[in-house]
Amino acid sequence: MYVIKVKGIAKIPDYVQLRDDKFTLLAYFRVDRPDKSLDKLGLADKLPYIMDIVKDLPFGQIAKLDI
Repeated sequence: MYVIKVKGIAKIPDYVQLRDDKFTLLAYFRVDRPDKSLDKLGLADKLPYIMDIVKDLPFGQIAKLDI
C-alpha cells in the first residue's frame, strides 16, 4: 500500500491518498479527518501508524506502507 500527501490551495484542504500495489485509489481523505475513510477500509487500528507517516511525509511524495 502507498500513501501520498497532497497540498491543498486556497480553501481546499490538504488531502491524503491511499493506493494499493497496482496504484488503484483506495481512500482519499483530509489530513485532519482520517477516521471514517480508514474505518471503511478496515484500517482503523492502523490509524496512528498511518498518520505518523503522513505527518513526516513531504507534499507530493509517495511512501510505501507495510501493512
